[in-house]
Amino acid sequence: MTSRDARFQRWQALLSNRAKRQRSGEFIVQGVRPITLAVRHGWHIRALLYDADGAASRWAREMLDTVTATKVAVSADLMYELGEKTDASPELLAIVALPDDDLARIPVGPGMLTVVFDRPASPGNIGTLVRSADALGASGVIVTGHAADVYDPRSVRASTGSLFSLPVVRVPSHRPVLDWADAARASGTGVRLVGTDENGDVEVADVDFTRPTMLLVGSEAAGLSVAWREACDDLARIPMVGAASSLNAAAAASVVLYESVRQRNAARRA
Repeated sequence: MTSRDARFQRWQALLSNRAKRQRSGEFIVQGVRPITLAVRHGWHIRALLYDADGAASRWAREMLDTVTATKVAVSADLMYELGEKTDASPELLAIVALPDDDLARIPVGPGMLTVVFDRPASPGNIGTLVRSADALGASGVIVTGHAADVYDPRSVRASTGSLFSLPVVRVPSHRPVLDWADAARASGTGVRLVGTDENGDVEVADVDFTRPTMLLVGSEAAGLSVAWREACDDLARIPMVGAASSLNAAAAASVVLYESVRQRNAARRA
């Protein structure tokens, strides 16, 4: 591929147009680690685009030789545009099929620790939260309401590949998630809903995270919606001593997730 033909324009639109990602059922993945993890975790790779003008690394050759997908040689200047990098064109890009937004993808059981991110406006914050959730033992992430897109390239890059190892599901409102939590309770998983709020009535260290938990994190500007706040069993705050009145949403989630993994590790050692 050496010209900006219809196929190139379709792929280019995946970088910035959420509606086109949704209609085509695919998104673009950039970077060695994200592509590697997408392949390792069995995501459907529709196409691998490779730099037609450069020598392929061992990693790129392995991907091209082993992954079942359409292979397209693309000129370096077009790869540069699709890679969105400022220094050099990528040697490989992947076009990956969107998974179903099905809550059944998230496991339910005694070890359940699911993060709900309500109406996040920043794709980077979504990716950062997914990365923390993966690193700190969460069982899945749910993004609710009118939110930035999980599959925006900025979110995918910020997750550094964790998007492909942890189930992440988009849900239009709180109601289906509460129904799902009620179904979990009915099946014997006594899940508790813990919201984060700077004015919460309990400190995070005093919440029992050894139980099945849904951790609710609000949007960067407005916090949790009224509906989510009313659904919470606990509203927890992170104690702060500096001049800052609150933390970035993804940072706050990371702090609470660390507390949860600390408690669970302590319980296993006891």
